[in-house]
Amino acid sequence: MPTPRNTKPSSRKPFVYGAVIVVAAGLLGFASYKATAPGNSSTGTSTTPAAEVSADPRAGIYPELAKLARRDAGDKLAVGRADAPVVLIEYADFKCGYCGKFARDTEPELIKEYVQDGTLRIEWRNFPIFGEESENAARGAWAAGRQGRFWEFHAAAYAEGAKEKGFAKGRVKALAQEAGVKDLARFMKDLDGPDARAAVAKDQEQAYGIGATSTPSFLINGRPIAGAQPKETFTRAIEAAAEQAKTTAGAGSTGDSAK
Repeated sequence: MPTPRNTKPSSRKPFVYGAVIVVAAGLLGFASYKATAPGNSSTGTSTTPAAEVSADPRAGIYPELAKLARRDAGDKLAVGRADAPVVLIEYADFKCGYCGKFARDTEPELIKEYVQDGTLRIEWRNFPIFGEESENAARGAWAAGRQGRFWEFHAAAYAEGAKEKGFAKGRVKALAQEAGVKDLARFMKDLDGPDARAAVAKDQEQAYGIGATSTPSFLINGRPIAGAQPKETFTRAIEAAAEQAKTTAGAGSTGDSAK
């Protein structure tokens, strides 16, 4: 779970969630340390899950963070039903090796098991923290999404060996072509346009606002998880969140019927 070589100016204005921001920042920071501490595996995950998921489905959940889910049916950088009971928000950088590991090894399994049955929605947030090439790739992903090819671009950019080739603009254009983006002239115009820059900046601000300092970082219905954790960590969090959503919905139905 890499930490940024370059940090943003201290004038950045984080979102304000009161005490929630302090707790979330602490959780994400501690998990970042655990996942990269000496003695952990060099494969990109820690030997001990950094994000412990309690058996209590309500533990470690911050409702204000859950509200960051956009649930926009037209969001090209998301997959899954807009009304899915569980939303996983991923803050990631295309130059991040741990993000690539999650994208190749874990995310496809989560999509197969939980997105396809309507339980889970995954919402991507561009969180470029490694400089100009990270920014290029982030804007390129957004531009690919404008033509309905975000997830194909995502797969191409996270393929084995892709990040080693860098993300100069020519390389990003090649990835777009590989992803099946049809109008490459429009793609390059969108990549350098103000809308792409604004969209990426908005995601960055949100990530810094919740205390994320490394990639990947996740929220699952308001539960912070940091790092490319084993699939079981995500499975426990998703199933706990789904159970809590079911319980909450059931309680609401009971209350309505009692009126």
